[in-house]
Amino acid sequence: STWQKFAPLTLLYMTHNHLNHTTMLFVGLMSALIGGWAGLNQTQTRAIMAFSSIAHMGWLITAITMSPSLATLMMLMYTTITTATFLPLATMKTTTDIGTMWPLSPTTLTATMITLMSLGGLPPLTGFMPKWLILKELSSTGMTTLATLLLMASLPSLYFYIRLAYLTILTTPPTTTNTEYKWRFN
Repeated sequence: STWQKFAPLTLLYMTHNHLNHTTMLFVGLMSALIGGWAGLNQTQTRAIMAFSSIAHMGWLITAITMSPSLATLMMLMYTTITTATFLPLATMKTTTDIGTMWPLSPTTLTATMITLMSLGGLPPLTGFMPKWLILKELSSTGMTTLATLLLMASLPSLYFYIRLAYLTILTTPPTTTNTEYKWRFN
């Protein structure tokens, strides 16, 4: 879903000077709100990825309106973090499937948890930096209300990332294996 953003973002990048900035900022805020709130009750990893993508697109639209170079930085970071997060999860269908991977590869799932938190924008992880720069840009141009609303709109997304990380690492779903640690050799 990340590569599908390149074409619309390229068009926005080339035409952002000719578009109404207020409308663009409103669309960015609404996208962040809709993506965050719609993703709350999802259990399918594909649906979570889709709503996460919608929420991040809102941040990208806001960034491209304020500073195209900041939008480029955010897109590069988002692409890197998303790839690192969802490559290990590509074979998983539901959030409970992710928890069954813990005995098989605890290192991979620990890294997945950290990248999920980063994707949610949790400080001090890497995914927080572009959001912080966007909020700083909005505040420095006198748009503190929009910055606050955008920050509040990102909280539902952060919640479902934390929930996904919690289900990944801190819960143990029922298992049918007889050995407790499959990843160790005897």
